[in-house]
Amino acid sequence: MADALTLSLEKREVTGKAVKRLRREGLVPAVIHDHGKDSVVVAAKYLEVQKTYQQAGKHHPVTLEAGGKTYTALIKDADFDPRTNFITHVVFNAVNADQKVEAEIPVHVRYNEGNDASPAERAGLIVLHQLDVVEVSAIPKKLPDALYFDGEKLVEVGDQATVADLKVPEGVEIKADPNQAVATVFEPSALAAANDAAGGDAAAEDQENVASEHESSAVEGTQAGEIRPGGKAEFEDKSQGRNPEKK
Repeated sequence: MADALTLSLEKREVTGKAVKRLRREGLVPAVIHDHGKDSVVVAAKYLEVQKTYQQAGKHHPVTLEAGGKTYTALIKDADFDPRTNFITHVVFNAVNADQKVEAEIPVHVRYNEGNDASPAERAGLIVLHQLDVVEVSAIPKKLPDALYFDGEKLVEVGDQATVADLKVPEGVEIKADPNQAVATVFEPSALAAANDAAGGDAAAEDQENVASEHESSAVEGTQAGEIRPGGKAEFEDKSQGRNPEKK
């Protein structure tokens, strides 16, 4: 797990469209949702917010210092300018340090020392990675930075790694179906045929059809979002179709 992260913020009075001025001054407007209490509107220096975002993702707890109070929080949402890709707004959810929270953890592959690809890929086959993140439940300090599966088990067409193959630390519960595929080995010609059938861009259902044929036996982005704690929003680059104005 990454080192403890701390971010200092200042309470702000500026809201609505007036936050453009804050951004021109090198600040990022943000909001802290605090266990159903009134949300706290804050701001922080851009470089500090960017560094915290890059290190914490949406799964690593951050200690927030704002207005003389300290919060343990997770980043719930982050918005970006569609032209510059600069962070324009961040939503934090305060959490209890001793209570379980749910978070999406990145999924990565590991190989034996000296290898940078699976046996299947080294043999000219294609490994399709079908799951980039997985939802888990744990107390904040137990949330891992990533979950890993063994890429060396991917050898032949139809071989799969599933959620059940992820190495899970003690105290972490995976919420996903253990049989859900994480990565599958395909014959290149099969994927090429699926791409051709889809006009050069195989849709997910086409890839799933190919997988079934070769499968082994292994089985807050709006102003209202600042007012509504816990609003459903994805932690990702929202550069497409995002309303840039935040409270």
